[in-house]
Amino acid sequence: MAAAAVDRSFWSGRRVLVTGHTGFKGGWLALWLQAMGAEVVGLSGRVPAESSFFETVGVGDAMRSSELADVRERAAVERIVAAAEPEIVFHLAAQPLVRLSYREPVETYATNVMGTVHVLEAARQTPSVRAIVVVTSDKCYANREWEWGYREYEPMGGHDPYSNSKGCAELVTAAYRRSFFSGEEPATAAVGSARAGNVIGGGDWAEDRLVPDLVRGALAGEAVAVRNPGAIRPWQHVLNPLSGYLVLAQALWSSREHADGWNFGPEEADARPVRWLADRLCELWGPGMAWEDRADPGAPHEAGYLKLDSSKARMRLGWRPGWGIEEGLAGVVEWYRAFQRGEDMRAVSIEQIEAFER
Repeated sequence: MAAAAVDRSFWSGRRVLVTGHTGFKGGWLALWLQAMGAEVVGLSGRVPAESSFFETVGVGDAMRSSELADVRERAAVERIVAAAEPEIVFHLAAQPLVRLSYREPVETYATNVMGTVHVLEAARQTPSVRAIVVVTSDKCYANREWEWGYREYEPMGGHDPYSNSKGCAELVTAAYRRSFFSGEEPATAAVGSARAGNVIGGGDWAEDRLVPDLVRGALAGEAVAVRNPGAIRPWQHVLNPLSGYLVLAQALWSSREHADGWNFGPEEADARPVRWLADRLCELWGPGMAWEDRADPGAPHEAGYLKLDSSKARMRLGWRPGWGIEEGLAGVVEWYRAFQRGEDMRAVSIEQIEAFER
C-alpha cells in the first residue's frame, strides 16, 4: 500500500508550510499532516465563499496559523514564509481549472507561474527550509494523445493556458533547482516537483469537474450534462498522490538525489473514459444521480487522452497508489453521503485517511 511508506514519526512535530491549504488537495494534505502531529502553517489567497473541504472539515482549527495572502504578492509570501520558519514546503496554491484558464489566462499565468517563482524565492531566503515539493499537474506535458503514459523526461507544454502554465511552473522549478538549490551550499534545500491529476475525493466542490458536478446534481435532483464522455483520464483518489508528495518530501529530506520531477499516477487499468466513471459513480450512489451526454462543439479544447507512467516513483521511492479506482469511488460516495447526513466531517475524513494507511 502506498501509505505504508508515509512515516508518521517523521512528520510528528515537523514545521510544514502548505500553500493552497484552503483548496481541495491542499486541505486534505493539511488535515493529514495535522493527524500526524505536524505543525502546519497555511498560505492561501482566500477561503472559498461556497462550500469547501477546508470549512466543512475545519482544517484551520488545528493549524499553527492560517494566512491569507495571494501568491502573486511577493512581499506577502516572503513575509509569511520567513515568519513560519518551515522545514518543509508544499506548494499547491494555483488556479486549477482548464476552462477557467480560457476565461482568465492572465490570472492563470500570474498565479501558476509567478506564484511558483515567489514561493521558491521566499524559500530560498529562509534558512530553515530543507525540502520543497512543488505540485504541478499531469497536464504539464506536451500532450500528443499517445496511448502510453508520459515519463518525467518528456517535453513540457500544454495546449490551453492552464496546462501550459503548469509546464512553465515545472521549467521554473527546474531552473531554480539548478541555479539556487544545487547543493553547492550545504544549507540549500532539496527541491522536487510532483505531477498528478484527475483526482477525486470527498469535499471537492469545484466547478466543471465531473464528480462535484454529479454530486451537486444528485443533491438537487437534476441530471448533469457531461461534455466529453469519451475522454480518457488517469483517475485516482486524492489520498494516492498526497501520499506520493509526503513520501517524496521524506526522500528529499534524506537525500538530494531525489531532487527531480516525479509522476504520481494510478495503475494503468484505472485510466478510464469519463463515461465509465460517471456510470460507476451513479451505480454506487443509487437513485437520484444521473447524467446525459451533451457534447458542446463550441467548447474550448481539452485533451482526449492522458496517462502517466509512474514507474520511477515505484522503483526509486517505493511508492504505489494505495487505493484503486473502485476503492476510491467507494470513498467518494461514503464521504458525500456522510456530508448529506450531517455527520462530523472532520472525523469522517480522518477515518478515511486512517483506512487508507492500513
